[in-house]
Formats: sequence, C-alpha cells, structure tokens
Amino acid sequence: MPGLAELRELIVRASGREQAVEGLLVSVVTATTPPAASLATPTFALVAQGRKRLALGEQVFEYGAGDYLVVSVDLPVTGHFVEASPDAPCLGVGLELRPEAIAALLLDAADKPGPVRGLTVSRASPEVIDAMIRLLRLVDEPDDAPVLAPLVQREILWRLLRSPQGAAVRDIGLADSGLSHVARVIRWIRDHYTEPFRVEDLAAMAGLSTSAFHRHFRTVTELTPIQFQKKIRLQEARLRVVGLGEDVTSAGYAVGYDSPSQFSREYRREFGMPPSRDRAGSGKSPRALV
Repeated sequence: MPGLAELRELIVRASGREQAVEGLLVSVVTATTPPAASLATPTFALVAQGRKRLALGEQVFEYGAGDYLVVSVDLPVTGHFVEASPDAPCLGVGLELRPEAIAALLLDAADKPGPVRGLTVSRASPEVIDAMIRLLRLVDEPDDAPVLAPLVQREILWRLLRSPQGAAVRDIGLADSGLSHVARVIRWIRDHYTEPFRVEDLAAMAGLSTSAFHRHFRTVTELTPIQFQKKIRLQEARLRVVGLGEDVTSAGYAVGYDSPSQFSREYRREFGMPPSRDRAGSGKSPRALV
C-alpha cells in the first residue's frame, strides 16, 4: 500500500518522542505476546507493520498493515500481537478520539446513520495514511508542530467521519447520541464496579427503556451489563494482584467478590490461570495502542 514504507520509518523515529505532538500515539512492539486484558479507550489506531488480534465478548477482530481500528467507547478487551519480531516489529500510530474535537466538525459532516459498535476495523484510505505521515513528520519540527499538528489532526478526524466508520466517530462527538447514552452508563460501571445494580436503573440513567438499553448496550460493547462489570472487576483485580502484589483474597474482596472460590474460578476463566499463579509469573506487557 502506498505510503506504508515511509510511515514505518517515521513511527520508529518518533517512538519515545511522540509527546512532541500532543495527542499522538506511537507503538513499537518487538515480539508476539500472549493474550492480555486491558481497557480500551476512544482511539483511532493505524497499523503500518505486523498484526494484532482483539477479542471483545464473542467477537474477534484482527488487523494488520494498512488497517485501522476505531474504539468509540471504553471497552474491556483481550488482545495479543500475532506478528511481531525484533527484525519486523509491529508498528502502530494513532490518536485519542476526543469528543470536543469531533463535535467541532459535525456541523460540516454528512450524517451517516446506522448501528454504532464500540469497536470496528477498516482498511485505511491513502488519504488517511498520507495525513498520518504528515503528522509524524511534525515530531521533527517542534517549532511548527504546535500550529500545524492540530490542523492535520482535524483533517484525520474529518476523513474518519467521511469513512465507513463515520457513524461511530460521529457519535463520540454527539452529546445526545445512542452511543453517548451507553457511554454514560459505561463510565458509571467503570467508576462503581464494586457496587451491585439493577438493569432498570442503568436504563433510566441512559434515558432509555429497559429493552432499548439492553439492545444498545449489547450492540456497542458485545456484552451484557453484568458481563461488562465482571470484566472490569477482574481487570482491576489483576492490576492489584500482579501489578501491586496484593494478597489474592484481599484483591477479590476489594473488587466486589464475596466468595474467594468464585473469584478464583472467574479469574482463571478470564485470564487462563488462577490468580496465585498469575502473580508468581507476572511480567510487563509491551506498550501498545489498543
């Protein structure tokens, strides 16, 4: 695909210096990895080399060189790099998708109605790749970057709005979209993951009927609210056990489990091993966009 060779060179050069352009995300991963759970936030990510696989609920997304991914709402995903090596690292570049930046473009964007999913993968157009190249070049131009980078980022967002995934990007910027109603509930579950809830109360929070809320939530996240909460709980528990070295039983109670045996059983089902063994064999995951 035209432009990918230069994009790869620029990603490697910008790695570790991407903070020179506000909002720019750069990823260089030099080895394949086992599946790892994480919380994906609203992001546009373009792959220049290598390949990654993500699972969201029962859906599996695989994307490689020339593909881009759009995450439109916070989602608990499990991902791993399936093509990456020291000689041919997995290279990615992207942007945080900020509602205020998208909202500023919506008056000029053609409406593309359709069901909005929280995570989508598409083939990048030559125009999007060209814009990302111009944005990465600004890493080496610190005097010009503060003025020109926002203009190029605006162009990228515009091209995403005009792409097949335009509806998902558009709804990030709409205060009263179906996605924004679900996002409001997602934020509440994320911030109150230890608390029990009634689905009827979540639906009222979203301003939807219970049946409409179920439908919208499942379309966006590929999960039910209970499944979503469970994944958030288990990811937080893994951070406590593996990252902070907390006692397994204490970590289970801290994230909302009353039964240590249930916690251990669901942890093993989610991460492939019981928490005690995961803690003993913990290691750092490579830096990645999503």
